[in-house]
Amino acid sequence: MSAVSGRIALVTGAGSAGGIGFAIARALVGAGARVCITSTTDRIFDRAASLGCMAHVADLTDPDQVNVLFATIARTLGPIEILVNNAGMVQTGKGIDRQRLGGWSDPDWAHHMALNINTTFHCTRAALPGMEARQFGRIINIASVTGPLVTIDGSSAYATAKAAITGMTRSVALEYGRAGITCNAVLPGWIETESSSEGEIAAGRATPAGRPGTPDEVAACVLFLASEGASYVNGTMIVVDGGNTLQEMKGAGG
Repeated sequence: MSAVSGRIALVTGAGSAGGIGFAIARALVGAGARVCITSTTDRIFDRAASLGCMAHVADLTDPDQVNVLFATIARTLGPIEILVNNAGMVQTGKGIDRQRLGGWSDPDWAHHMALNINTTFHCTRAALPGMEARQFGRIINIASVTGPLVTIDGSSAYATAKAAITGMTRSVALEYGRAGITCNAVLPGWIETESSSEGEIAAGRATPAGRPGTPDEVAACVLFLASEGASYVNGTMIVVDGGNTLQEMKGAGG
């Protein structure tokens, strides 16, 4: 994995010390990449201090803040070569109740789209011109099994946004592959993080692996996709769910 050494990487949504984004940043720093992490609150500076990397506060639903983020990284570290779009799902200080599809208000639906698909779009759009000019880039989008493969009652907005991320992933791979840019998606299943509920942890125990996954196991896949060794892996979805989507009867015993 030393093939990422010296590469400049941005990992979004890395504010939680027990989360997937932070684990990805830790793996990249450990492999020698020059990393910037971002979230919407000042706690990102504590996370960066523990990793020895750069941090920046930004609301990635705002294209202007994304532009400032990329310009700041370019001045401080250099142009971004590895982009990990991990931000999404929830935003600190903003909570939206689950709804069946017919119950979504326009603002709540738009919030889910902004947080999950628009953040990915804004950062990818900002990264592509520089990657294309240098004829190298690695874009890894953290989606979910929810949406592309399965769904959960009450999570239609989240599922729709995560499925959209995989569609964007394939489009970028097709359109920019000849420029030396790869774009892949990682689809976590039941991963135990600081924000996991007891129900989610229990669901992880019902997987073929018999346990929830860890953020480090997701990070290992991202680290591979970010490496030069993954140059011929493009437009794909890597599922990290302990084989859970293989089961028709989940938690039924036997």
